[in-house]
Amino acid sequence: MKIGFDAKRIVHNHTGLGSYGRTLVNALSALNTADEWRLYVADMGDEQLRRQVEARDNVAFVTPAQPLPLNGKLGMAARWRSRGIVADLKADGVELFHGLSGELPVGLKAAGIRSVVTIHDLIFLRHPEYYHWWDVMLYRRKFLRTLQEADRIIAISECTKRDILHYGQFPEDRIDIVYQSCGTRFAHHADETVCLKIHAEYNLPSRYILNVGTVEERKNVLLAVKALRHLPDEMSLVIVGRPTRYAEEIRRYVREQGLQQRVLMLHGVPNDALPAIYQMAEAFVYPSRYEGFGIPIIEGIQSGLPVVAATGSCLEEAGGPWSLYVDPDDDRAMADAIIRAIDERDERVAKSREYVRRFENADVARQVIDEYHKVLSLP
Repeated sequence: MKIGFDAKRIVHNHTGLGSYGRTLVNALSALNTADEWRLYVADMGDEQLRRQVEARDNVAFVTPAQPLPLNGKLGMAARWRSRGIVADLKADGVELFHGLSGELPVGLKAAGIRSVVTIHDLIFLRHPEYYHWWDVMLYRRKFLRTLQEADRIIAISECTKRDILHYGQFPEDRIDIVYQSCGTRFAHHADETVCLKIHAEYNLPSRYILNVGTVEERKNVLLAVKALRHLPDEMSLVIVGRPTRYAEEIRRYVREQGLQQRVLMLHGVPNDALPAIYQMAEAFVYPSRYEGFGIPIIEGIQSGLPVVAATGSCLEEAGGPWSLYVDPDDDRAMADAIIRAIDERDERVAKSREYVRRFENADVARQVIDEYHKVLSLP
């Protein structure tokens, strides 16, 4: 097969959609070395991210056949990605195009190119209050347009599949759930010397619970901050992620409650430091109000941490039955669950590690290959 990918996020996004694309492409290219995997990008993006795509003879980055003009390049890149790319795909003999981040270019069907799209979430429709109204309108339009082009849809959770059926007109028998692929680097124990170095470099507390993810309102990490009031004084919270305006709300609460010595907020932490930061924690908390999946939960489990997350979306699918789940507005329940999770750590982690093996590379890659075969076998 000759498969094309929308690889914009692979070379531009450090986490989330970028991680999904890089992990999946690496798994696919290792599994089926006879196939050709072409990663289409308007520009080559971040070299560090590109290097995370494993170099193999059957993997290649592809830029527009006609170089984009420097004047107005950003707009031209968006136009190429949404329409112009189709001519390049056809010229390259691509049989199937996979939109890795919920979008497909216009004109695929007319060009006779089969397609699969991965839809991660429809939070912009389920919770539009977290978005600017213009973005909601733009994302909705892209979503509906993608439904018209797609031959099959991969939903990364049962929750996302329900949302696709609720907000769009698409045959249910052409939507399959393929859980998000997760690498295994967090499962490898960091060297003790490395841990000590990182502990000192980031001035980490002696005992802490951990949260990783963009510090935004939807992620609801303030619930974990509030839970500290019900936890032992020696227990701290470390929050790792890119801050938004919501971060100031957290800082204000921390000041008002006198929790400055118990809350540490970090951003710009390199990927190489994250496994050690995970592994030195006592528990992982993820009180997000709504997610398409929840990869940080799996990373926490792989790191040997018990997990406490919020009810209301798909987090039970990611964390499995041996993680604990609480109402996203109940800080007392969050604190009680953290204490319970730490007390029962060994059993919960062992059972949870067994559960998350279903998300690790090879099995997910095979499921995606099956999706490609379903599409290419259509009359």
